[in-house]
Amino acid sequence: MTENDQPGFDELIGDVEPLRQAVRVISPKVSARSPGLDIRRQAAEQERVRDGNYLARAEQVVAVAPWDVLAWKRDGVQNGVFKSLRQGHYAIDSRLDLHRLTVEQARLAVFQFARDAMTHDLRCGLISHGRGEGRNPPALLKSCVNHWLRELDDVLAFHSAQRRDGGVGATYVLFRKSARERNDNRERHGLRAE
Repeated sequence: MTENDQPGFDELIGDVEPLRQAVRVISPKVSARSPGLDIRRQAAEQERVRDGNYLARAEQVVAVAPWDVLAWKRDGVQNGVFKSLRQGHYAIDSRLDLHRLTVEQARLAVFQFARDAMTHDLRCGLISHGRGEGRNPPALLKSCVNHWLRELDDVLAFHSAQRRDGGVGATYVLFRKSARERNDNRERHGLRAE
């Protein structure tokens, strides 16, 4: 076959008319800030002030994977103290189980858990949140706990638990000493009060 034997493009296509273009409508940009959004944000802020709970809502939390190890410590926490927490060497004074709770219920429970720890002079707690592996979105409670504990001033450090205490589905929490404990410690060691 030669080039002349093959039909040309125009012969193959035949009488084809181009499509007419529809009139293009350009819609105005929608503002990210709507009056409804502002009202909802204001209502959420008022609710937060009313219940005293300043922990972030789930929408503001950065997601972590189900098998991620949670680890965080405040500046000034000694490495040896953090290592002991990580290895599960501290006695667990209190436990909080978040299984079967909604995110909002868990937010309130974590806030109250930290408050109770300070009220009752507790130093180490364990929060069981689960891995959230089969959930959509995955690890939502775990992600929230990771975020919330950083927001609490009374939390010095936290780390995913040892396997015997729940592994990556639970977190050890080290709380700050209460004012009463700090004063007792000063008296015990003969230090001056600040």
